[in-house]
This record gives sequence, C-alpha cells and structure tokens, in this order.
Amino acid sequence: MTQVKLQTAIDLGAARQQVRAAGRSYAGRRAGAVLLPTLAGLLLLGALAARWPAGRPALLAGLVAVLAVAAWQLWPLRYFGPATAARQLDRLFPELEDSAGLLLQTPEQLPFLGRLQQQRVGQRLAGLAATQAPLLPVAFKNSLLVSFLLLAGAVAAWWLPVRQPAAMAPAAVALRFAPDAARPVPATAPRITKVELLVTPPAYTRRAAFAPVAASFQCPQGSRVRWVATVNRAADEAPTLELGDQKIKLRPVAGQPTQFAAEQVLSASALYRMRYAGQTSDDYAIDVRPDQAPTIRLQTPKPYTLIAAVGTRPEVPIRATLRDDYGLTRAELVITVAQGQGEAVKFTEVRRDLSAALAGQPGQATVGSLLNLPKLGLTYGDELYFYLLARDNNGHSARSDAFLVQWQDTAAAASALDVGLGVNTAPAYFRSQRQVIIDTEKLIKEKPTLTAAEFSNRANALGFDQQSLRMRYGKFLGEEAEKGIGVTAGPPTADEPASPTAEVPTADAPTADLKPAAHTQEADDDHDHHAEAPTGRHASQTAATDALMDPYIHKHDDAETADFLEPAVKAKLHAVLDEMWAAELRLRTGQPAAARPYEYRALRLLKEVQQQTRAYVKKAGFTLPPFPEATLRLTGELKGAAAPRRQATVPAPATQPAVRAALRWLAIQTGQPARPADAPALDQASAALAQAALQKPGFYLPALRALRQLAAEARAGQVPSPSALAPAQRALADLLPAPVPTAAPAATPDRLARRYFQELSR
Repeated sequence: MTQVKLQTAIDLGAARQQVRAAGRSYAGRRAGAVLLPTLAGLLLLGALAARWPAGRPALLAGLVAVLAVAAWQLWPLRYFGPATAARQLDRLFPELEDSAGLLLQTPEQLPFLGRLQQQRVGQRLAGLAATQAPLLPVAFKNSLLVSFLLLAGAVAAWWLPVRQPAAMAPAAVALRFAPDAARPVPATAPRITKVELLVTPPAYTRRAAFAPVAASFQCPQGSRVRWVATVNRAADEAPTLELGDQKIKLRPVAGQPTQFAAEQVLSASALYRMRYAGQTSDDYAIDVRPDQAPTIRLQTPKPYTLIAAVGTRPEVPIRATLRDDYGLTRAELVITVAQGQGEAVKFTEVRRDLSAALAGQPGQATVGSLLNLPKLGLTYGDELYFYLLARDNNGHSARSDAFLVQWQDTAAAASALDVGLGVNTAPAYFRSQRQVIIDTEKLIKEKPTLTAAEFSNRANALGFDQQSLRMRYGKFLGEEAEKGIGVTAGPPTADEPASPTAEVPTADAPTADLKPAAHTQEADDDHDHHAEAPTGRHASQTAATDALMDPYIHKHDDAETADFLEPAVKAKLHAVLDEMWAAELRLRTGQPAAARPYEYRALRLLKEVQQQTRAYVKKAGFTLPPFPEATLRLTGELKGAAAPRRQATVPAPATQPAVRAALRWLAIQTGQPARPADAPALDQASAALAQAALQKPGFYLPALRALRQLAAEARAGQVPSPSALAPAQRALADLLPAPVPTAAPAATPDRLARRYFQELSR
C-alpha cells in the first residue's frame, strides 16, 4: 500500500513538472516569434538611416513605433505562469476535462473524488506528452515570413546605390585673375586653374541644389554656397576667399591635394573675389533674394458691410487670394464679435483654420469662409471685425486689414442721445408688423403638423390681425372707415338714405371684409376746414345750411385733407396699405407663404417712414458732427492725419566725402607717379562703389576693378593707368546726387541802361 502511494506521488510530481515546463516553453517560443521580426525591422531602419541621412527624423519615429508594437506583444507574457499554462492545456485538450489545474495542488488539499480525478488527469497528460511535443505550440510561419521580407528590404537598402541629384555636382565658372601690382609673381608660382560653384537653397524653398553658369549669380536668402578651387600643383598655401568684409581660407579637400573648398551661408548680397599666390580675381556679385512675406487680397466683402435688418440673409461670404514666393502653409480667419452697447459691450474672439486649401504648400491659393451672424452669436445692432492671417513655409506671416460687418438695428429703443437731440414722432405700434411676420413664419413651419381646418383658421386669424393693423395706419391718411368694393365712406344711416349704387350685403356676399362706420365728429376738434359743397349721398335737403356750416366742419372721410403728413411720407404710407391689402388677401385665402413677401415689403416701408418722420431739434451746447461710416470708414483717407513736425533750415552736411575725395584725386592725375598715401582714399571710395555694385553689377563692377587697380598702383608708387581713370571717374560721378538747381540772380541794370529806359517811357 505504501509503495502504491509513493508511485502515485511520483506520477503527480512528474505531471506537475510537465505543466510548468509546457508554460516555460510556450513563453520562450512566443517571445522568439515576436523578437525575430522586431530585430529584422530594426536592421531595415538602420540600413535606411545609413543610406538616407535626410530621412532620419522619420526613421526615428518608425523605430519608436516598432519598439512599441513589440512591447505590446510581449507584455502578456509577464503574467504567464503555471496556472495560465494549465488553462491553455484545458482549452487545447478536451480529454483533460478542464482539470489540469488540479495537478498544481497537493493531494491532501483535495477530497476523495478530487484525488481520483487528479490521478486520472496526470495519467492522461503523461500520455499526451509522450505523443505530442510541444504541448503548447506556437505558430512561427507568419513571423518567419515577415522577418524574411524585412531582412530582404534591409539588404536591398544597403546594397542598392543611392541616386544623387544631378545638381549636386559643382560646375566650373570663369574667373578672371590678374597679378597684384605691388607684389611681383614669379613664373613658377602655383595658379588656380579652375573654380567650381555649388548653391544649395534652404529647405523652405523646396528647390534642388544648382550650379551657377556665371561667376555672378542670384540665390535665395539662407543658401549655402560652396567654392571649390583647383590649383595646378600642390602647395602649402591655400587660396583666400574675400566675401564682403570677410576673409575665408579655403580648406584642403580630403584625398585631393590640389583642391581647396569653402562653404558659406549667405543672408545678404555681397561681392566676392579670390586671392592666391600674388594673383587676385575680379569682383563678382552674389544677389541674395530675401524671402517675401505672404500677400493677402480680399475679393469679398467690402471693408464696410451693413446687413439690413429686413429682407437680407444675415450671411457674409469671405473670399481671399493668398500669394507667396515659395509656398503657403497656414491661413487663419480671426473674428472679433462685439455684442451689446455702451459700457456693456462684450468682445469675443473666434478663430477659423482655412489651411485645408493649402495642401502641398502652393504659391497661390484662394481661401473662403461664410460668416453666419446668428451662429456667431450676433443679433440686431451687433457688429464683428475680421482679418486674415497667412504664414509661409519660412515662418513669415502677414495679416490683412480689419474688415467691419454690422447688423442693422431698426427695433432698438431710442437712445439717450436721441432723446436729447429731438423727438421721435413714430408711434410704438409701427413695429407691430414684425409680429405679424413672426406669426406667419411660425404658421408656415408648423403646417405639416396641423390639420387643414386648423391651418385655415390660424391663417384667417392672421388676416384679421393684418386688417386691424392696416386700419390703424389708415387713420394717418384720414381713412376712418374701410373703402371696400362698391362701398363709400360709410353705410347709410337713418337720416341718410342709401345710394342707388351701394351694394347691400346678402347671404351670398359675406360681410367679413366690411368695416363699421367712422366715429362721429368730436366736439373739440381744432382743425382747419375747407369749404366744399357736399355731393353724392352726403347732400341733404338743407343744402344752403350745409354750405354755411361747411367751413366749420372737419371732414374725417376725406383722405386727402384729413392728415398733416408730407407728400413723400403719405405716398409711402399708401404703398404700405397696398402691401397690407395684398398680404391680407392671401392670409384670408390660406396662403401664408404667398403673403410673406408682401409682409416684408410693408415692414421695410414702415421702417423707412419711421426714419423719415423723425424730427430733431438742435441741442444747446456742443454737437458732435455725424460720422458717415458707410462712406469714410476704412477707406484709407489720411487727409489731415499727418503728425506735427518742426522744420528748421540747417546747413546740409557734406555727402559722400570719400567719393568726392577720390574724384578730386582722379581729376589732378597728369601722368605722374602716385603716392602710397593716396591709396586709403581710393579704398574708401571702393567700398562705396562696392555697395552700389550689389544693385547694378553690370554697370559698376568694371569701374570697381579699375578703381582697385588704381589703388594697387598707388601703393606701388606707379603711374596710374590712363585706361582705368575714365571708367572709375564716370562711376564715382554717377554716385553723387544731382545738384539742386538754383535761380540765377537778377541782373542789376547799370546807370546808362536806366537812363535809356527812362527816355523810352516819355
């Protein structure tokens, strides 16, 4: 019995070791499947970095991505232990009956049935280990395939030749050398046989390196220029490059004993020449073109835009053209919204990125945006300012002028300034037409949810509101009762018989549009009256009595004489009534959408009448002049805006003394040997001429060479060359400003001339 227990314990221990060994084997093979393509990817990135130095920043980002993916794949193995291996075995082998975890426990911790199941699973696991190895397999097929492809890419990147652009090779240019006059050059002295130039523009220009075809050339600002000088034989002395005020020694080229090179980044235009073994080249100009800031031109809108409160969509389209010499990278619209009035005004800034149209960094692009005033939080009376910002690929930025958009405020109450300046004669109910429009818009919006009867009733109610409003405005024109079709100023009364032409409402003719008669004459009317004989149905049997009373009776039914409005205002009010008539007709017939244009036109005319009927009186004290925003604001008018300045007459300082001294020296040359003391004056004039040669190298460079030759001859005490005097003198004279013309003094007549003119005048 003891032997059986010992054998069982040995079998359980072996099964437990098999579970742990299977877990360790799986973790190692899984780590190998992940690390193998990771190492291959690192080799590929290293090969690309060695062959493509310009792309190292991007390759560094790829390296970080590869390491992050590998860490993400290996992180679960950190928690892979015997318990995890047992669960993996249960999922792979159904014959273990989900009991592989029992092998990790001691028999004393299990009940009787558990010990039986433990022995059973241990025997089955031993049989699986004998027939299948490993117990937890790992697929290496995909890992090996990816690793092979990455290694093949690394080998190809390492062995394939790197194609260099054709412009990377410098090209030879012709430089003219002349021996120094003060230093004799032996015939055996080394000489420069070839000078090569290579210009590498900066990265922001996105232009390839190029080799100039001439010694004088143009290049963008920030370009790197490389000079390569080849001498006829090896020597200890290196050529010297004189670039402006700098003197740069050329360095020997590795492996080339007869070649010397120098590089310099240019930020401004300059002249250069080379010196070597007693020989000096002519001066040559490098024209450095600075990078210009972007230019912005707004096509729409105008500098000042006024959005009408009625009949205009509160939207402003923006369209602008951007240009740059090398490329645009960013465009932004900056909007400043001003809300409120007076001291309660509040400003909010909104920025919109318009860089979507600048993909690929174009040199010219058109950007646009739409300003929706309600979405920006504006309401009537608010305004906004906006401007455009543009940035190029060199970091230079530019902004446009500020543009103003104002939303007209016609419903605002009269301000304190208006109260002080005058009286607003417009009644408050001039603005009730706006409510009719709001109710009409609401009815049109809710039409899909209403029945036909509800829609018709609400439209008819709106028509009644429009009718009441129209009758209110009719009182301003003296219309105290509605004049319908076939109806005069009022219905017949008991004292006034009906006219034969008047139509009497019947059952077939509805009376909804007929209005009640006008109110009676008030006892205290203080109106001017005009004598007119009553005609038509107003005539009575007492015509003589009526004629006597006519001057003292106010005619409320006469629309042409019952008001005190100006003719222009009266004409607009008649137009308002016509528009209200048309709107009421369509509202009564259930057509609110067709009535909406007439309602808007009526409201617009009412606002014009409101502004036209305002009366102002001058207030005591200082009155500020009105500011015509729409005509003068943002127009760039600077009349009277000049800053005060103080003027004084002072003697003019001597201009260009070095140039004048050199001209005096050139003028007195008569073929005698020059003195070495005169050379510094010529050198100072050469510096001034060199600055002018940067702008016009074709005109001033020959004169600069001649002037430097004269300076060298002066140092050597030689006779100045006659061929160099004339071009140097012409160029220096051209540098001087033109003389200011002065008026010639008037000739004073002598005594004989005065006597002659006196005799002529007799």
